[in-house]
Amino acid sequence: MKKTLVIFKKEIKDILRDRRTIVMMVIIPLLILPLLMNLVVGISISQARKAEARILKVGLITNGCAGEFRARLQKQTDMTIREDIKNDDIKNLIDKKEVDIALVFDPDFDRQIKAQKSGGVKLYYKLSSENEIAKRRIVKLINEFKNELVALRLQGLNLDRSFVDAVEITEFDLSSTKEKIGEYVGGFLPYIFVIFCFMGAMYPAIDLAAGEKERATIETLLASPASRLEIVLGKFLVVTLAGVITAAISILGIYLSINRTREIPPEIFKELIRIVEWKSILLLLSLLIPMCVLFAAVLLSISIFARSFKEAQSAMAPMNFIVIVPAAIGLVPGIKLNAITALIPILNVSLATKQIIAGSIQLGLLLEVYLSLFFLAALSLYFCIQWFNRESVIFRSV
Repeated sequence: MKKTLVIFKKEIKDILRDRRTIVMMVIIPLLILPLLMNLVVGISISQARKAEARILKVGLITNGCAGEFRARLQKQTDMTIREDIKNDDIKNLIDKKEVDIALVFDPDFDRQIKAQKSGGVKLYYKLSSENEIAKRRIVKLINEFKNELVALRLQGLNLDRSFVDAVEITEFDLSSTKEKIGEYVGGFLPYIFVIFCFMGAMYPAIDLAAGEKERATIETLLASPASRLEIVLGKFLVVTLAGVITAAISILGIYLSINRTREIPPEIFKELIRIVEWKSILLLLSLLIPMCVLFAAVLLSISIFARSFKEAQSAMAPMNFIVIVPAAIGLVPGIKLNAITALIPILNVSLATKQIIAGSIQLGLLLEVYLSLFFLAALSLYFCIQWFNRESVIFRSV
């Protein structure tokens, strides 16, 4: 054990000298991540505000009908109306962005309304995030007009609004704020943790095995009094620690980004801080440890097999997709932690994190997640040790 600690300290010094490792472990999660999140949130909110505030270009074909709605539309200061268009021109005008949305009223719209029937209106637009906001603005205006027509009809018949609304639905959402945030935000957070765990472990794993082969220092290490088991355990502990530290720093980076995002209302920020209890944070970190062990063993095995730093990078590139896909599946609505998903690596961490934040994690499923992660971690570590004991693997570059 003493020799393993000596190897551990030696490898720690080596990775601290590597700028790429420091950048991946500290700079990106602590500085770049908050900057990116603030930038994305800021741009999204700014674009949404611009879409709400911009002057909407509305193409209008009334076919001699809907005079009241036309008058209502003309009073809107945030909209301009074009009535010099024909049905055949609508697609071309929208493609050229000369018109954002086009409204076409049926020729018998007024007659249908007078006959106490439904008048037809066609709405033309191109789906995009910006036009989605524009569509909501127009639909809101149409709904207001529709509700007024319904109210006039009911008034003429001396009927109450309840005549139309035969069933009144009163909704009661029994989920707590913690559960809501856990559902909507909890899926995104483990995605970040998993990615940074993998990235934080990847560069130390490459440097401590394939890098040593390039530097021709692996032979010196093998000639030391330490056994191969002690050497591989020392390297393995460093890679695992790097992954855990990177994930922990990413948590701090997310906290800083939320704290510095001015667009988040203070009451929501306070609620976010309140629900992330120390118990939840400790449970999250306890899930990250076996996952980092799994990543460290797999990445170190690949690095030991590789002839050079570049070859190790190329071999690990496909691993990104293997890691990202299960983490992304955890974002899909309806995917829950159960007896089956608790056995799927990475996905189980994503789903368990969501339930931990929501405060609805079941002890039995959590234990199943731990057992599956520790089993795979132990299996991968065993394989890594066996791999390191093979001369044909270590001296593959010779």
